[in-house]
Amino acid sequence: MHRNNTTLEFPAVDGAPAENSTRALAEHSLIQAKRLLTRWARDPTTMIQALLYPALTLMMFRIVLGDTITAATGIPAIYGTVPMMILVGSMFGSIVSAVGLKAERATGLLSRFWTLPMHRASGLLGRMIAEAVRVLATSLVILSTGVVLGFRFDQGVLAGISLLLIPVVFGMGFAVMVTALATIAGDAPLVEIVSILCSLLMFFNSGFVPVMAYPTWLQPFVANQPMSHAIDAMRGLSLGGPVLEPVMYTLAWSFGMMAVFAYPAIRGYRHAAETG
Repeated sequence: MHRNNTTLEFPAVDGAPAENSTRALAEHSLIQAKRLLTRWARDPTTMIQALLYPALTLMMFRIVLGDTITAATGIPAIYGTVPMMILVGSMFGSIVSAVGLKAERATGLLSRFWTLPMHRASGLLGRMIAEAVRVLATSLVILSTGVVLGFRFDQGVLAGISLLLIPVVFGMGFAVMVTALATIAGDAPLVEIVSILCSLLMFFNSGFVPVMAYPTWLQPFVANQPMSHAIDAMRGLSLGGPVLEPVMYTLAWSFGMMAVFAYPAIRGYRHAAETG
């Protein structure tokens, strides 16, 4: 009986970037981002939390509370609830993503990616790119719903573009935080606790009702929590009003979260990939 001893050889790859090169980081990060966006688009839970839930909640607030708040404050309530629901959709989408990251670690998917000839930072960077795209998509969907309900860009095109950048920057800071918590938490339900806190913050910010409507002892917290600053900035960029101060506070909160949680996220992601 004749035995074939021919060795199977794969053709050499021409022009492949070095594993740790900047080109490899860019190419591999985009591949990872595309993977995540495709998975999220096919996942009903992510679509519900990031798009359907905030859009339906916006409509509910408009129908149930919109006229009452407008009559009491003299300011159309839609200019507070639209920014609020954009931020809520951004945050809850990141929470669902963080839960998915924990599942990827548990199933060993992160470890399998770690053994591939790809840039080590591409997994985390690709996730952040995907988060930015998701937040932008969420913002566009909720803004479109808001326009149907009466939301307008009274400050012009440039202000409208700037308005879209606010939730992206805020969402990136929040995404870095929950990614760090997801990778360092182990079996502790840190991400789930953040979800509960976000649900509470949705009802204690300047977009739900004006700060003056809250009890006096609670007003300093409501006025200075990060969602309120971002909402005030988006309200100023659409309806009119103060912009510089709330934008600066929003940037401080967002980049502050990135600065505090970036290193834990990097270390946690690497540990999850190596030991998952």
